[in-house]
Amino acid sequence: MDVSQPNMNEPSPEELRDLEKLKMIIERAIADGKISKSELDAMKTQAWSDGKITPEELELYSSLVLDKIRTGELKWEF
Repeated sequence: MDVSQPNMNEPSPEELRDLEKLKMIIERAIADGKISKSELDAMKTQAWSDGKITPEELELYSSLVLDKIRTGELKWEF
């Protein structure tokens, strides 16, 4: 699903760094095909580290985690 935000500004350099950190955390977490509660908690902690979750962070989580869960490539391990 594409979300359009016409009034949205380009991410700041700090937001881009946070997004890259979140991407690395997610990629490490999904490498084994499973997501544990502690891995999910680490993703949430990074996403909220600046006190907000950006549309880019949501899109990253959606494409790297939720889409793979929907297709069966990734499973929850709780």
